[in-house]
Amino acid sequence: MRLPLHKTKIVCTIGPASRSLTTMEDMIQAGMNVARFNFSHSNLAQHAQDILRVRLAAARTRRIVGTIIDLPGVKMRIGKLGIEPLVLKKGQKVTLTTRNVLGTVSIIPVDYKPLVKSASRGGTIYLNDGFIQLKVESVFSSDIICRVVIGGPLRSHKGLNMPGAKLFVNAITKTDLKFIDFGLRHGVTTFGLSFVEKASDIIKVRKFAERKGKDVFLVAKIERREAIENFDEILKAADAVMVARGDLGLEIPTEEVPIIQKRLIRKANIAGRPVITATQMLGSMTQNLRPTRAEVNDVANAILDGTDAIMLSEETAVGDYPVEAVRMMTRIAVSTEQLSNNGRLSAEIREEISDTGGQNKLTIPDVISLNVVRAVEKLKAKYILTPTSTGRTAQLVCRLKPRCWVLAFSIHKRVCEFLSFSYGVYPFSVAKKFQARPEAVLRKVKAARLVDKGDAVIITERRFSWRPGGTDSLHVVVID
Repeated sequence: MRLPLHKTKIVCTIGPASRSLTTMEDMIQAGMNVARFNFSHSNLAQHAQDILRVRLAAARTRRIVGTIIDLPGVKMRIGKLGIEPLVLKKGQKVTLTTRNVLGTVSIIPVDYKPLVKSASRGGTIYLNDGFIQLKVESVFSSDIICRVVIGGPLRSHKGLNMPGAKLFVNAITKTDLKFIDFGLRHGVTTFGLSFVEKASDIIKVRKFAERKGKDVFLVAKIERREAIENFDEILKAADAVMVARGDLGLEIPTEEVPIIQKRLIRKANIAGRPVITATQMLGSMTQNLRPTRAEVNDVANAILDGTDAIMLSEETAVGDYPVEAVRMMTRIAVSTEQLSNNGRLSAEIREEISDTGGQNKLTIPDVISLNVVRAVEKLKAKYILTPTSTGRTAQLVCRLKPRCWVLAFSIHKRVCEFLSFSYGVYPFSVAKKFQARPEAVLRKVKAARLVDKGDAVIITERRFSWRPGGTDSLHVVVID
């Protein structure tokens, strides 16, 4: 077998442009590692079909493809408009209302009942991902009067943002919990939590799944100022994080987003949590066959920052060139990984882990992961082999950006799928009877013809502990 050329993982949003079985297969072959289902759009029946098709496409291409349900959360949206698109012009007045009306150029309904409680005179409101900007002039019992600062076309159900305003909602809604239940019934165990503000938002979802007897992987989407302020506690509670730059860029000054992105990625790396960089990475490829040079630089810089995964949204959901967008992501990832000095990034992360221990104290898995990567460098090992029941060892090793692949072997399909988010990890789903011992792992890689005589490999093992995730040993083996 042949391993992929790119170690950076690619998350693709499934939608009208990509939901055919043939297109899904082509996207997997082009480099898609994870399929994202955006539950802010479409309906449950359609999502159920899409989930089944992704699994069929993965089986037909003989690949492990992760799945994630991206929950809508409490995103404020405008209601139904009478004209599509409705064009707002600079300088005009427009009323935003919580009343049930059909939208016109003079009055626009908003699906957020506490609107007037959150609004304040002089405040800024963004519509349509920030492309339209309004300034609040007056606030009444159910309406607010605004003046258009930056105009543009607007369609029904587009997002509304009120940076700095207090929102009178819970991050996790009843609808989110309903969608989680749906996902669990369809075998999806990874969920993206929108508009997370604190660790308790994540804990609430985890307890909900536990009551249903399920273990889940939770990805905290960082798109609110409060999430940045509480990032350390969120990082401990979540299984992964997503730097959701769209809404984040409306919550904080746009010019601050690049530095915030770098800081969040580095913190996630040190903690050994997968991190996804998202939003408008190749946005121009929604309509064009080629991306802009700025977009290529954006993707490459996220990889240089240390991101585990890069994400496509509209490009694959509704774009004209979904397969080509995935292929372009792959090309950028391959070029960046080959030409960059990953050794420097690895050394920086190792130094920070050694200084802080990630959490003030180095753990046994920390020490194992640090020594595994050192052994790879000194011995020019071909692979790192990690039998795992939780995926944690593979995550701790891959955060150090080793030059070789981490081959992870697990009897748990959900763990294999979640490892599809982690940089440089290639998961193998093995039978329940698989014995996680060096001999069994070596047989697997030999059967796959991944090693030759004389190759050195590093194997991690849970030898003296019966606790899941308790990897405590490493072995150096030369293939005979």
